[in-house]
Amino acid sequence: MARIFLVLGAILALFSVALGAFGAHGLAAHFAARPDLEATYQTAVQYHQMHALALLILAWAVTRWPGRLLAWAGGAFVAGIVLFSGSLYLLGLGGPGWLGAIAPLGGVALIVGWGLLAAGVWRGR
Repeated sequence: MARIFLVLGAILALFSVALGAFGAHGLAAHFAARPDLEATYQTAVQYHQMHALALLILAWAVTRWPGRLLAWAGGAFVAGIVLFSGSLYLLGLGGPGWLGAIAPLGGVALIVGWGLLAAGVWRGR
């Protein structure tokens, strides 16, 4: 399980850097025309990066305190990145406004992930 979280964390971190660079360079004209969307895109990059790193921390934690709670935490982090950052990326690109209703679901998944990480370490063997 640690290997899975380490690989997922590394791949998701890679994509967060690539998407951040794409936003800063490839989307400069897009954001010049729609400056209101840039902050949304940058929030997606920030949370994506932060939670990719959380998966790396989780990979280490699983080696010390293996258990179901930490496995669920990893799933929650991945779901949160996809739902929260994914919906914000699409909004930042000018996607439909209903995507804004998905972001809170991803935010809840990220919060749950942190809670499960804390509980899994606390209760770990």
